[in-house]
Amino acid sequence: MTQVVLITGASSGIGHATALAFAKRGANVAVTARRAEKLADLANEIAMLPAAHGQCLPIPADVSDAAAMQAAVEQAVARFGRLDVLVANAGIGQRGALVESDWNNLETLLRTNIDGLLHSVRAAIPALRQSGAGHIVIVSSIAGSTVTPYTAVYGASKAFASSLARSLSLELEADHISVTDLVIGPVDTDFSANRLGAKGHAAQAAKLPSLSADEVAAGIVRATEQRSKRATLRLFDRLILLASTFAPYAIGRQALKRYKTN
Repeated sequence: MTQVVLITGASSGIGHATALAFAKRGANVAVTARRAEKLADLANEIAMLPAAHGQCLPIPADVSDAAAMQAAVEQAVARFGRLDVLVANAGIGQRGALVESDWNNLETLLRTNIDGLLHSVRAAIPALRQSGAGHIVIVSSIAGSTVTPYTAVYGASKAFASSLARSLSLELEADHISVTDLVIGPVDTDFSANRLGAKGHAAQAAKLPSLSADEVAAGIVRATEQRSKRATLRLFDRLILLASTFAPYAIGRQALKRYKTN
């Protein structure tokens, strides 16, 4: 039976690459994001793939809108008959000192990274129960397990994401739904350029090694195949997490240097 995957935040970066990766393997993909034109471009790109591939259903929707995410799941099931995988990828970054940061930026991050994750998961679970072997991949970050000055709220939102994934993996076990906490480091996308808040931070910092969006997409597909509870895609990120366990403030002080204002 053809696998059906719902991917949030699919207009660019990791979500876009993940949609292509699943479609190339024959899965049908329902993709959501706020930018309808980008989703249409993705659907056309999938339709033009040279080999056999799955279909793509673009669904313009904002994850911060619970009703929109419920409707997105309903549209995916109506079109493809089922839902097997949710990739909860939509998210936004923010940087700047906590008190000086614009509250509207902080609220946008919270509504997207926390509310949006909850809306996506809550909408998808009933359909995933019907599949008999559903899977949720929650895209988190090493920032959720490290000390992150000047990106404190973003880091806290990713700590929430990882905590939710770990708890849901047991809560949904009886429903035969697996949950993966996908913990990634820097990725070479436009995510950093689009972060909310102060733009002067980290201007002089050395660039950390980055994964490509395609590498993360391959890791997401692999996690669904292996039904992993937690996945970290490279040694560099695992070492950062290990160092943060034993010397969190040493890592935090390095981050502080990176985000020092000019």
